[in-house]
Amino acid sequence: MNTPLLSRQAHTTLTDQLVGRFAERIRQRLIAPGSRLPSVRECARRHGVSPHTVVAAYDQLLAQGLVEARRQRGFFVRDVHPAAQASAAAEPAPRARPTAPVSATALVRGMFQPPGAQPMPGLGTLPAEWLDLPMLATALRRVSSGTQLEALSLRYGEPAGDSRLRQALSARLAEIGVPAQPSQIVTTSGAIHALDIVTRTLLRPGDTVLVDEPGWSVEYARLTALGMRMLPVPRGDDGPDLAAMARLIEAQKPADRPRLYVTVSVLHNPTGASLSLGHAHRLLQLAQAHDLHIIEDDTYGHLAPAHLPRLSALDGLGRTVYVSGFSKVLAPNWRVGYLAASPALVERVIDTKLLTSLTTPALLEQAIAHCLEHGLLRRHIERVIQRLDAARARTVRVAESAGFRFAAPPRGLFGWVDVGMDTERLSHAMLDDGWFLAPGSLFFATPRPTPLMRINFATTQDPRFWQAVERARRGT
Repeated sequence: MNTPLLSRQAHTTLTDQLVGRFAERIRQRLIAPGSRLPSVRECARRHGVSPHTVVAAYDQLLAQGLVEARRQRGFFVRDVHPAAQASAAAEPAPRARPTAPVSATALVRGMFQPPGAQPMPGLGTLPAEWLDLPMLATALRRVSSGTQLEALSLRYGEPAGDSRLRQALSARLAEIGVPAQPSQIVTTSGAIHALDIVTRTLLRPGDTVLVDEPGWSVEYARLTALGMRMLPVPRGDDGPDLAAMARLIEAQKPADRPRLYVTVSVLHNPTGASLSLGHAHRLLQLAQAHDLHIIEDDTYGHLAPAHLPRLSALDGLGRTVYVSGFSKVLAPNWRVGYLAASPALVERVIDTKLLTSLTTPALLEQAIAHCLEHGLLRRHIERVIQRLDAARARTVRVAESAGFRFAAPPRGLFGWVDVGMDTERLSHAMLDDGWFLAPGSLFFATPRPTPLMRINFATTQDPRFWQAVERARRGT
């Protein structure tokens, strides 16, 4: 469904309509702070209005404080977030610090689409119709029957998380070779919360963290918000460039050397790649030599074969911390995640959890435990994988027939596609037609123009999407 054109029969002027359209997107942060608005000529062509109308609209956005004009460069979106405005007022000369990929919030906000909205190629979730609501409803009824609802609702849960779920998770992790007793598992409010409490436990503001590049834009933004300094490590098909990682570590002063590496071993976001076994062993040797902890984010591991190597399995949770959750494959709004760590670290992690969120909802945790114990989750995931395999095959066929090239072999939920032009410019053009993209610049620690973008195989099977990309590519 395309965004409607501006109307000459409306009660408001074309200028006011254009101002309203941009203002809404800026306030919703669907156009990220720092982004450049289309040139006057390009905007006029796109919306079917005169350049004079665009100039008048941009002047109004400027007067409202939503954009700023940069001499001979155009109009750029200002950060209109209230906290940012308060910070700017209190500190007119902010200290230099790493720049976050601020448009990561736009990517997250794009997830909150109303029911019935057209598929969003840039999002990282499965379509709602792929999920099993009857299974969830049954699980909730089973665990809340009789007197159980009172016990699970009217008191705080266990600090480490529901013991029934931790027992089920221990058995689940054993299937992929990760040796974690229930006492080594801590439940969280989603995988992002798990990443956050481990980072807060191990590091302090100003510490240095190694990250994959390309990598997950939200993780870059999260680490920057915590005051961490990121060192991006080039990520290849087998894993991180270990020679580059060693050089980055050794180039730092001893006090500034990284203490943590955050990575995705299996079905890496955005490339879909997985660590090779040999590469995983060499990475653990490097971590041992340089006293690095490793957070292994296995959020998409449910969609991967169990035999793929996990660092946490090879290391036995010595210096690794395993993180995962169920939001991507089961119930996005339940926000149940977990981590597994060494006995020496787990009590510190529980303390951090208590300080940041107290406990987690035992009712939802027991419902997921029920799904695990009875094989319901396993069968659901098998159905999802079959459906995803078919969607991926169709997407690849349609995309390649339209002339687009995959920069990494198509695997898992995500495709890493080369469209032959700057995908940040493309994303602005496509937004006017109702398509929400994830431009490749989001997936670099220091954003830069790139012809790459991440797509979701579950939501890009429609040839009309690829036709729209081609039209936008020709018109920009």
